[in-house]
Amino acid sequence: MAASSPSHRPRIPGSGLAKGLAVTLRTMTRKHGTEQYPDTLPELPPRTRGVIGLFEENCTVCMLCARECPDWCIYIDSHKETVPPAAPGGRERSRNVLDRFAIDFSLCMYCGICIEVCPFDALFWSPEFEYAETDIHELTHERDKLREWMWTVPAPPALDPGAEEPKEIAAARKTAEKQAAAAEAEAAEAAAAQAAAAQADTARTDPEEGDA
Repeated sequence: MAASSPSHRPRIPGSGLAKGLAVTLRTMTRKHGTEQYPDTLPELPPRTRGVIGLFEENCTVCMLCARECPDWCIYIDSHKETVPPAAPGGRERSRNVLDRFAIDFSLCMYCGICIEVCPFDALFWSPEFEYAETDIHELTHERDKLREWMWTVPAPPALDPGAEEPKEIAAARKTAEKQAAAAEAEAAEAAAAQAAAAQADTARTDPEEGDA
């Protein structure tokens, strides 16, 4: 009589239960890696694909990102403005002015094609991921929200210790400095106007006192 093969050996009653309990015991004795979100935020890699930030100053409304998007989830509106000549005798130029830049994240598949094809570095990956909504229509975020996410984009690593500052940060700082200078100029003009008004009131009051 031929010997029985190992696959047909009789099973010990309860062996499956014992193996299952052994797996359970091993799992119970291991250290858990559960993160208590949202009390503890996860440490994400710097190149995490969370949302897309818009650096509006670099956008020329070339529409390349919207044309290359495989999901057609980027919506752009613009109009043309005439720019006066830079020098006397020059010719007027026309430029595109961005009116709307929105991304529907309910359609976006986070492929990153729009960021790769942008020739002017106007789109960047942000590690921000807390943008869940209860209504799918609210997942279409306009340019103001995309600009807020731009400030969460991690700075690119320097090529070497003597590398120049990234142009995105330099442009953002220049824009902030211009805005601050304009605000200071407005404040100075307002203070000068108040001082002139006070002097005028004083000048009107002095003759009346002399006549009295």
